[in-house]
This record gives sequence, structure tokens and C-alpha cells, in this order.
Amino acid sequence: MLVLLPPSEGKAGSGEGPRLDPGSLTLPELAPAREQVLAALTELCAGPEDVAMDVLGLTANQADALKRNLDAATAPTLRAAELYTGVLYERLGLPGLLDSPAAGRVRERVLVFSGLWGVVGPADRLPPYRLSMGVRLPPLGGLGAHWRRALAGPLGGLAEGRLLVDCRSAAYAAAFRPTGAAAGRTVAVRVLREREVGGTVERSVVSHMAKATRGDIARALLVEGVDADTPEELVAALRDLGHTAELAPAARAGAPRVMDVVVRD
Repeated sequence: MLVLLPPSEGKAGSGEGPRLDPGSLTLPELAPAREQVLAALTELCAGPEDVAMDVLGLTANQADALKRNLDAATAPTLRAAELYTGVLYERLGLPGLLDSPAAGRVRERVLVFSGLWGVVGPADRLPPYRLSMGVRLPPLGGLGAHWRRALAGPLGGLAEGRLLVDCRSAAYAAAFRPTGAAAGRTVAVRVLREREVGGTVERSVVSHMAKATRGDIARALLVEGVDADTPEELVAALRDLGHTAELAPAARAGAPRVMDVVVRD
């Protein structure tokens, strides 16, 4: 089983480890694609500040992100587990898991998607940076398409025969779209909020709460050592752990499945 995660916009501001070693990152065969993105990002951030801010979608109070990007090749690093600090990661608690009996499972089963690095493991050492997958980075163009080309072979091989639990947002899902048999082993996690309105039970898709719930789901799978082989086994395991999980019918044979996790007021 592989758990596919987005990064977080919130990131730690500094590290204390050695400078970046590209060859040490998960899927080292991605090094050429990573170097392309880092070189393009460095060139952008070294140019006119207003242009870089606009391309990267940054606000005036985020200008310090440009310097972090410029320093990425030489800055002190920290584990990806500590770098990403958003809501999903607060609930997931990766640093503690990497220092627990579940550490082996975490290293083997968790992949974090990144606009700069493509995909990384939780123990990979990274510098602070700011680059969303939704950016169109000159001269590479859309990063989703750039990484889709680069990731298809290496990540497709890593995912072979494994259930994919997809907790990514749409922008990061664009970087790797399982096909063929892998698509049939992919479960996208959707979070629904259920509440009673005027005597009627209604469900709606949520956003902020979804990040927290996906963090809870990923943590439960890792702590409990769940290693499901099929979408049906995944749903059954989560129900046994106290979650309300429902598997939607496949849109067509071999298509990814959607698993609804229901949270109630």
C-alpha cells in the first residue's frame, strides 16, 4: 500500500541539517527533472521581484519565500516530516511516527508530492522552499504536466501491485494519474460532512475539515499497520478502526474508486 499526500503551504522556516543531497531523495532517477525545476525557479527568483511574486502567486508579506527559493541548493535541510506543517500534517504527526515502531511502514508507504521535487519520502532531507504544483514556471510551463511526464515511469514502477490511497488535492493529483491496473487499485479519499437540517440528513463536501480528516485516516493506517490489497479491504479496515467509510461504485471497469469518509457535527 502507498499513501499519496499533498505537501502543505505552511512550512518550517529553517533547518539544521546538511545541505541538499539530490541523490539521497526518494526516486533518485528523478534528479534531472528536479534539477530542471530548481534551475528555472532560481532564475525566476533572481529576476524582477514583482514578476517572480506574480508567477508564484505570492502576496506582499510572502516576499521572503523568494530568498528561500534562491538558497534552496545550499540552505540547511530538515526532514520532509518536519518541513510540512499544515493541518493535514499536524493531525498525521509524521515526526513522531518516524521515531516510533511504525517508522519502517512510514518510510515505505508514504509519498509526498511537491512542485519542486516531484515526490519525496517523509525522511528525505529538504530545504525550505515555496513552489506550488499549480504554477506555470518559465520556461517549463505547467508543473503538473512536467512532473506527470517525469513520474510516470519511476512512480508507476513503485506503485505496481500496490493499493494507492490518494489523499492529494486536485493540483497534485495532476502530477501522477495512475492508469491501467494501477487505476483500479487507486482509492481517492473524499471527506463529507453530515448534519441534520430541518429533520433531513444532508451531506456536503468540505475543504478545511477534509485536510484534518485525511491526516487522521493516514495516521490510523500507519499506526495500525493496515496493508490492504483492495479498496474493499481498505474500507473494512477503516470501519474496524471506528471511521465511517463508504466506497462509491467505480465509474467504469479499471477506474479509480472514491472512498467517502463521513464526519458528523
